[in-house]
Amino acid sequence: MHFNIMNKTDELVMSLVHYFITEENYTPIVVRGVKDEIWLENLDGPYRIIRINSNYIHNDEQYQFDIFKTKKVVDQIKKKTLSLNMNTLNIFLNLGDNVHLDDDNKNISSVKFEDIDKFLKNSNIVQIFPKIKNKLIKDKEGIDLIVNVTNDINAKTVEDNKVFTSIFEPKKLIITPMIILVCVILFVSMYIWGNGSEDALTLLLFGANYRPFVQVGEVWRLLSSMFLHIGIIHLVVNMYSLYIIGRQLESFLGKWKYLAVYIGSGITGSLLSVVVHSSISAGASGAIFGLLGSLLYFGYHYRLYLGSVLKTQVIPVIVINLLIGFMIPGIDNFCHIGGLVGGYLLTMALGVPGKKKKSDRVNGLIVYVLLISFLCYMLFGYLR
Repeated sequence: MHFNIMNKTDELVMSLVHYFITEENYTPIVVRGVKDEIWLENLDGPYRIIRINSNYIHNDEQYQFDIFKTKKVVDQIKKKTLSLNMNTLNIFLNLGDNVHLDDDNKNISSVKFEDIDKFLKNSNIVQIFPKIKNKLIKDKEGIDLIVNVTNDINAKTVEDNKVFTSIFEPKKLIITPMIILVCVILFVSMYIWGNGSEDALTLLLFGANYRPFVQVGEVWRLLSSMFLHIGIIHLVVNMYSLYIIGRQLESFLGKWKYLAVYIGSGITGSLLSVVVHSSISAGASGAIFGLLGSLLYFGYHYRLYLGSVLKTQVIPVIVINLLIGFMIPGIDNFCHIGGLVGGYLLTMALGVPGKKKKSDRVNGLIVYVLLISFLCYMLFGYLR
């Protein structure tokens, strides 16, 4: 005797959920107060939100109210994920015959289907999700469908958890302590073999940034100046900031990407600094702002986990420090801006773990190279 514990709508829901989670990397969202609907999210997907609604809607008034509720939930998700636009695919599985779909809703596309065959005949769906024709489960029902879907989703969850753990688990720091050690050694050395960290001649001898010297070929100053500091307060503030920000980002990116971002953004900051003014400058703050730019890019791609950190910590720290830099004389704010932009672009070019998108990496590399090329032209051509 055969018992079918699921109706056709339930089977279609399970097949769709299975496909979007295992093949398109969508993640279920817990939405309070909803019934008989499933919300899926992929911030890098063709639709950032997919809603599968199996509630019966029998007239246009109910449909319009449902769209209103959908917009409210999407607005909440936008705030949580720092998103300006969030295109949504609204899949209705149980609409009455007299309900007319409205295509005028901004960023919300609505479609209706009663079975798998009709779903697969929709040319827009197949064009956007080309794998769906071969990957959507069509030949299973009842217990067999439940077992297949459960096993596949569990396997995908285990795989995702491994990636998540590898990124966010604490790791032994190597690069950050080494940078701090080098900065401290050079600071002490300026007092042992020079006249101290606030002496202009000593700073220049140890590699401080200075436009006339860089323009005659001493380009190594763009790098060396990142490890020098002017006064004990300058050193302590920068090393404390580096320790707080660097230990997180080194763990997230891995030591070599982290080092590349630190060096590259520091050089970008040094370049913008000597392009804008010709005074002696030194400090790790350009590179530290580069780490903030990197954290901004990384956090944006993992904003489901770090969205509140971005809003309450990273962005306010960047804004406040840039404002302070413009208000207090003597702070090389252009170095900070150059480092911030350089760190963001370099992280985009290198890619963040688990979120490697080739087009983003290519765009990041192109823009970074163009930025460095423009600054070099300004320094060695226009300002000569």
